[in-house]
Amino acid sequence: MLTSKKLLSRKRRQRSVRKRITGSDACPRLCVYRSSKHIYAQVISDERGVTLASASTLSKGDEESKGVEAAKQVGRRIAELCGAQQISQVVFDRNGFLFHGRVKALAEAAREAGLVF
Repeated sequence: MLTSKKLLSRKRRQRSVRKRITGSDACPRLCVYRSSKHIYAQVISDERGVTLASASTLSKGDEESKGVEAAKQVGRRIAELCGAQQISQVVFDRNGFLFHGRVKALAEAAREAGLVF
């Protein structure tokens, strides 16, 4: 299997971050994944190994928005879902991606909507 240096570098950064960051029931982990077309966000409790909330651009109603605007919508939606479950504080896991562009837009939108990290 061929793997690019870019992917291997991201996986190395991802392992480095996961050593330090874990999500608990009191303060779960907000994990972001960015593909070429879509962006996904999950709130995960690593103690129980379950996903507490998830949102992505694949949800209905997001077909018309793309890029940074779509990431902002996903950030607001994940914050609303967390608020419904009384989750106010999370640990942000950028999953090895650089903190700019769509990842940064999602994080800022989630902060504006009430999540603390």
